[in-house]
Amino acid sequence: MPEILVQYEAEIWQSIGETITMVGVSILAAILIGLPVGTLLFLSRKGHLLENPWAFSILNLLVNIIRSFPFLLLVVFLIPFTRLIIGTAIGTAAACVPLAIIAIAHYSRLVEQSLLDVPKGVIEAAISMGASVKDVIFKFLYVEARSGLVLGLTTSIISFISYSTIMGVVGGGGIGDFAIRYGYQQFKTELMIYMIIIMIILVQLIQFIGTAIARMIDKR
Repeated sequence: MPEILVQYEAEIWQSIGETITMVGVSILAAILIGLPVGTLLFLSRKGHLLENPWAFSILNLLVNIIRSFPFLLLVVFLIPFTRLIIGTAIGTAAACVPLAIIAIAHYSRLVEQSLLDVPKGVIEAAISMGASVKDVIFKFLYVEARSGLVLGLTTSIISFISYSTIMGVVGGGGIGDFAIRYGYQQFKTELMIYMIIIMIILVQLIQFIGTAIARMIDKR
C-alpha cells in the first residue's frame, strides 16, 4: 500500500463510511418514498387506473422543481429545513436530508418511466381478471417492470454518489470532501488521484451488480 494511503488510512476509512451512510439513506428514501411517488405519478396520469389530474399535476410539478434545482443550491436552500428536523445543518446526518429529497425526486421519475414501458395489455388483462389496484401494482406492474426498476435504481445510486461529493459544503464529509480537503487544498495530488480511483471502482462495482441483477430477473 502506498505510504500516503497508510498515513491517512483512518481518515480514508472514515470518509468511505460517511459516503456509505449518505448513499445508504438516499437509497432507502428512493425505495420507501420515491417508488410509491413514481407509482402514483403513473397511476394518476390521464387514462390510467387512478386518473386524477390534480394529484398528477401537483406531484409532477414538485418532482420537476426539485430535479431542476442545481444540487448545490438545493443544499443551501434546504439548510433551514435541515436545521429544523435534524437540529443542525452541519455533519453527515444533515447532509442526508437534501440527498434524501433529491433521491426521492430522481428515482420517482425513473419509476414512472419504467412503468410507462409496461404494455397496456398487461394492465387490461389484470383488470379483466378482477385484480384490485394493489394486485395490479404488486403482481403485474412491478413484476413486468422489475428489470427497469433495478436499472433505474442503479442509475440513481451512481447519481447519489456523485451528489455526495458536494456535501463538504455543509460539512457532510465523504470521499469527495476528503479528496478536496486533503488532496486539492493541501496540494497532495497523489492522494486526490487515489480517492478518484476509489470512486471509479465503487461506481463500476455498483453498475456491474445492478446490470447483472436486472439481466437475471428480466424474463422477457
